[in-house]
Amino acid sequence: MKRILFPTDFSEVANNAFVHALELAKTMQGELIVLHSFELPVVDNQFFPENYMVIYESLELAQFDMFKDEIPKLRAIAEERNLDKIKMTHRLMDGDLTFNIKKAIKEDHIDFVVMGTSGASGWESFFLGTNSGNVITDISVPMLCVPHDVPFRKIHTIGFTTRFRPKDKKALKNVLKIARKTNAEIKCLYVKTNESDVDEATVKEWEKEFENDSVTFTIIISNEVKETILDFILQRDIDILTMLTYKKGFFEGLFHSSLTKKIATEYSTPVLAIPIE
Repeated sequence: MKRILFPTDFSEVANNAFVHALELAKTMQGELIVLHSFELPVVDNQFFPENYMVIYESLELAQFDMFKDEIPKLRAIAEERNLDKIKMTHRLMDGDLTFNIKKAIKEDHIDFVVMGTSGASGWESFFLGTNSGNVITDISVPMLCVPHDVPFRKIHTIGFTTRFRPKDKKALKNVLKIARKTNAEIKCLYVKTNESDVDEATVKEWEKEFENDSVTFTIIISNEVKETILDFILQRDIDILTMLTYKKGFFEGLFHSSLTKKIATEYSTPVLAIPIE
């Protein structure tokens, strides 16, 4: 059974992403671990020598009460979509969001993370594009990034950006497992720039290996990578775009973490970011 981590601050952005998390759990026959992470303010105990711990305890209690009050609302959302049979457990953690997500991934043996994203700035919630983007570059499991205003819709077409490397093929096979569960087709895109080094024989090899699957390959010659990907999403009616994040030294290559972060946090298509070492 796949385990899906859903960090939430119980905002509208998060609640929208919660529906996507539920549907992913249904597709993968998995369970949800709901995480609420909060940071207590730094209090200088030289100014509050006597009631220092009381301050922290009251702040923690307030977070716990809020957490306790919001959980039934999530269960109501699940009931509305007839997904209330999905197993759901909860974690309340103090500290840095990314650190807590990484800790939960390790301790709860997480397979996927689902987060809401927003291009807004400021502290509306920790579900901002910057935080989601930071998590993308720091975690070791696939992460589904859900734009704040995108309702869930059945997955018919999955986009997959590739550089035709061996690790890309492994990732594609994993995405194919998801596609089979939803009867979706996969449309692969390779943006061939002036610096591209993929030969025709490699492309033919991939096409041969996946010829019996619902997988097609498109090669577009362009140096405008981001714009080409966005056009591809619109023209091919992509429901979810899969992008690989490479982590070898600084961000490198055609489809690197910074580009994945930008598309995942600024545009209106859910992005499944898969880390590649």
